[in-house]
Amino acid sequence: MNLPNKLTLLRIFLIPIFMIVLLVPFDWGQIVLAGTAIKTTQVIGALIFAVASITDFIDGQIARREHLVTNFGKFADPLADKMLVMTAFIILVQMGKVPAWVAAIIVCRELAVTGLRLIVVENDGQVMAAELPGKIKTMTQMFAIFFLYLNNVFFIDLHIMIGEILLYICLFFTVYSGVEYFWKSRSIFEDSFKK
Repeated sequence: MNLPNKLTLLRIFLIPIFMIVLLVPFDWGQIVLAGTAIKTTQVIGALIFAVASITDFIDGQIARREHLVTNFGKFADPLADKMLVMTAFIILVQMGKVPAWVAAIIVCRELAVTGLRLIVVENDGQVMAAELPGKIKTMTQMFAIFFLYLNNVFFIDLHIMIGEILLYICLFFTVYSGVEYFWKSRSIFEDSFKK
């Protein structure tokens, strides 16, 4: 169990804690950050999400640099990412901060691309590398979730709904990068359409 895999397990372990903090009706009051009142549970949830997201970046960097890529890591790392993001969006839908249709598109795209990656690995033996649109999707997704949980702190006084803006940028790149992945991998489905 190398360090990247331990960080992946930490990320998985943080998901139920994230859920408990945000879904159990604790009344820990509010915190005022930069003039914005935010429920304490949302601040804690945002911090847990940020820590989990940072471990995702760190474990990948370490695994590649130290040549510590394992089958467990190949399986668990993307799974942990999807579990974290899907959980965060489902809770945001329940909180009324994200429309259900937006979350549904994002979740469906994540599942579809994950399935596609598995087929590509099975057929070509190569892992599909993330393209720039996919990286933009991931970055805007993480920051959108963070700011939505923090009620757009630092931007609300400027009347900029940064969380919502990033959410819809994320949605665009979610769809665009999903279509791009399937278009570039279309050859693996050719045998399905032959007569």
